[in-house]
Amino acid sequence: MGKWRLMKAGWMSLITAAMITVTACGQAGDQTVAPVGTDQPAQTTTVSNEATSQAETRVVNDGFGEVEIPTNPKRISALYREDYLVALGVTPIVQYYNPMWGKQEYLKLDVPLFDVTGNIEALLVSEPDIIIAAGEVDAAQYELYSKVAPTFRIPDDILPDSRKTLTLIAELLGLSDKAEQVLADYDARIVDVKAKLNAAIGDEKLVVLRMNVVDKSINIFGIHNTFVGQLLYEDLGLKAPGFAEAMTEGNIVLSKEVVPELDADHIIILPSNGTWDEESNTKALEEMKTDPLWKNVPAFKNGHVYPVERSYWQAGAITANGLKMDDLLRLLAPGSK
Repeated sequence: MGKWRLMKAGWMSLITAAMITVTACGQAGDQTVAPVGTDQPAQTTTVSNEATSQAETRVVNDGFGEVEIPTNPKRISALYREDYLVALGVTPIVQYYNPMWGKQEYLKLDVPLFDVTGNIEALLVSEPDIIIAAGEVDAAQYELYSKVAPTFRIPDDILPDSRKTLTLIAELLGLSDKAEQVLADYDARIVDVKAKLNAAIGDEKLVVLRMNVVDKSINIFGIHNTFVGQLLYEDLGLKAPGFAEAMTEGNIVLSKEVVPELDADHIIILPSNGTWDEESNTKALEEMKTDPLWKNVPAFKNGHVYPVERSYWQAGAITANGLKMDDLLRLLAPGSK
């Protein structure tokens, strides 16, 4: 790891002078960069020092190829994947932040923010041992981050699966045993919540919508959506309306022609920005409820429309999914504990 400290010193002056900026490329998991297989065994590089000879780095395969990472990284940056660190009991050195979107407030982290639309010097100053990134990081950004610290880009085929993502991140950090316990607890919770939801709503259909606060358009999340698909429709066994079930995309703008045919008994709805306490968002939702197009949708007709907090409903990680399950029990099975 000594070579990275030397490289950081050189890159500090270069990056500062160039004022290089890094911009976010949309929502995590929406990009499609061809992954490199991760089933090859990790290689270990042995580095000698005056006291002993020990493995300090190893070579692993990520979404862009081979990368040499520290064997036991301590200062971790996991951009927009801090949820997995929290689940593993690890505090990241910075937290992902985008001025247009904010940060994942639900994690309640007390660490510096890294503005992904700003200067990368802020990340360099934090001196990460490893940077863990994902679909929002393209090849150019990956190269830039790699000049700051060893950067691992999670392959795209791993991202939709929260269990695989946690397991992979834990393996990178040497915390595989911890991940096994976290997942055992997680799966036990799912079994319990699934039984309670089945008793409460049976085969009634549920869908997640996002209100885009700028133009009032509505996005519908399908069964393959990275944020909700695995938890709601695979793990908890909830039923989706026919339109959402037929979707091949993760989410699309719902056309007005489809609304009268949306046979949703329950609707989870979140704003694209801000909170439901904001007057503009509340007003938009009230207008939606009185819109003739929506009034005949079963969920609206029966008062089964549930505004929720957006940040953890727009994340598919372990901690976020726990909060979603809390919401589902509160909203759909209020008598259960």
